[in-house]
Amino acid sequence: MPLLSSLDQLDAARFDTPRILKKLASSSRQLAELKGIAASIPNQAILTSTLGLQEAKDSSAIENIVTTHDELFKDSVLPEELHNLAAKEVMRYRQALGIGFEQVKQTGLLTLNQIRAIQAELECNQAGFRKLPGTLLQNSRGETVYTPPQEPTDIAALMNDLERFINDPDCFAADPLIKMALIHHQFESIHPFYDGNGRTGRIVNVLYLVKEGLLDVPVLYLSSHIVQTKTDYYHLLQTVRDHDNWEDWVFYMLEAVEKTAGQTISTIRAIKGALSDYKHRIRAAFRFYNQDLINNLFTHPYTRIEFIQRDIKVSRITATKYLDALVDGEFLEKHKIGRSNYYVNTALNTILTSKPE
Repeated sequence: MPLLSSLDQLDAARFDTPRILKKLASSSRQLAELKGIAASIPNQAILTSTLGLQEAKDSSAIENIVTTHDELFKDSVLPEELHNLAAKEVMRYRQALGIGFEQVKQTGLLTLNQIRAIQAELECNQAGFRKLPGTLLQNSRGETVYTPPQEPTDIAALMNDLERFINDPDCFAADPLIKMALIHHQFESIHPFYDGNGRTGRIVNVLYLVKEGLLDVPVLYLSSHIVQTKTDYYHLLQTVRDHDNWEDWVFYMLEAVEKTAGQTISTIRAIKGALSDYKHRIRAAFRFYNQDLINNLFTHPYTRIEFIQRDIKVSRITATKYLDALVDGEFLEKHKIGRSNYYVNTALNTILTSKPE
């Protein structure tokens, strides 16, 4: 018998408490506002690229894969010059997120095959769901606090139940934000993979919101809140297992949605303001202004000559001339690694490296 029960055995009515419903209302409002302001930026790649990097960094930090913004941004433009393994692992997170997003857009579903593809990209292997026993979850003192399902048949059965819970709107009568909290806990408790469960589970969170139409693009990333409240996160995960305390877990996740959505709204407003400022000042100062150039500068916190060549279809000499002119105009800063130059969007870099309030 599986150690866990399927989620549809829970009573949805237990979440109809004044405390949870009030938090659900405020988090839903913030999420709706985030969806609206994200849609106000015509080139959505600006958000999915820059904010995706932020999420990749924060989610990986929860698993003690730590890198700096500078290392991460440099690896995004000059991977051949750098050998920072943590930065490269973080970049795989953004790639895995992108793979999952494209599949959800195409299918309108979030399936086990898609989840396996996300984890495979993260971990660079095709091991799939666990087939060998021995996976235990331990605390910082090395003590076993939870033993997830060990038998491959139990893991497969629970994941099939979870897939149905994710995709069948009739199997559980609850708001999608409540369902997201339940899905995340169940996924982490099944712990279906040998590695990458935490990061895969956090990607599933935002893709589920896209699947449900609460977001058009994956821009709500809960990892920043989890990093700040890591002790609470793990404690509340465990209190559900030990004491069936789902209510406090759901409240925590709703609060994470509310706070993270608010922070992301502020970040997008700042990006939107900087984008508008650069657009108007570059257009006024330089004859070579075009929208593809602006999109490039705001899709890549750090850019390079080859990116400009590719995106605005100019020669290397011309791309270099444009970038150096923007350095002279104090829109960009020029740096060098080895034999390669890269260019930092100073305004965007400041926004992305600022700590959330």
